[in-house]
Amino acid sequence: MSSLKGKIITVVGSGLIGRSWAMLFMSGGYMVKIYDNIPGQASGAITDIRKQIEELQQAKMLRGNLTAAEQLSLLSSHDDLLQALEGAFFVQECVFEDLEAKQSVFHEVENLVTESVILSSSTSCLMPSNVFSRVQNRTRCIISHPVNPPYYVRLVELVPHPETLPAVMDVAYSLMTDVGQAPVRLRKEIDGFALNRVQYAIIAESWRLVQVIMIILKNILTTYPFSGEILNAPSMEDYLQRYSEGIKRVLNTFGPVSDFSGEPADRIIKEICELIPAEQEHLTARRERRDQLLMGLAKLKK
Repeated sequence: MSSLKGKIITVVGSGLIGRSWAMLFMSGGYMVKIYDNIPGQASGAITDIRKQIEELQQAKMLRGNLTAAEQLSLLSSHDDLLQALEGAFFVQECVFEDLEAKQSVFHEVENLVTESVILSSSTSCLMPSNVFSRVQNRTRCIISHPVNPPYYVRLVELVPHPETLPAVMDVAYSLMTDVGQAPVRLRKEIDGFALNRVQYAIIAESWRLVQVIMIILKNILTTYPFSGEILNAPSMEDYLQRYSEGIKRVLNTFGPVSDFSGEPADRIIKEICELIPAEQEHLTARRERRDQLLMGLAKLKK
């Protein structure tokens, strides 16, 4: 990834997700061009980003090794899409969660960039095969689904289109790692991806528990996923208006309940066992560092 340092990333869409992606890419030393089709929106986003970056620096929470001034020098705003895309090697789309809007964006973007430019969407739930259906060269298309807001939550899901090249997944994985995110690769597309499928299962069961009065609503709001989900919307009412159809669609794709035995269980157990040595090594290193710290504290007390 060192060869990509200082290269250009274009962020299409200057809302909350677009601003957060821009801040992340800047923190890693990448030049960021942020574009919005509404005149003045992108420049307004820069004003907000500058305020956030400076506040983060004052609070000693700024990500990356560059100062606030150094990071902000890498950022520019654009009302012209062609100008915003010039020189970019990676395009991160962040428009609102509407299939036709995203399809139109990528159709337009593809006609303005070279074949080597990676096209990435921030969609939280739409299938790559649908999002990129109007793109001719789908080998360079990928979903980079962040947890909102990406700057503060490091998890990002990388979901390939059925035609995505492995090299494209590798570049996206390396880029996300380079800017401090914790990317997770999915081997193929699935409705709702991995994170949302887990979240929606928890939400659905929490919803049932509230309905049958088996658990107090206050406990649900403070303990379970509802409070976290409001980060994606101003209120629970707004959240349901935005995402309830998608939640229902994904829940309807869930398969039958597993009996947790047989070949599937054997395969999962085998994969876990293969992961254990690496995980055990990591835990051992952590324990050694802890023991060294405790020994040092003990010596200081003497």
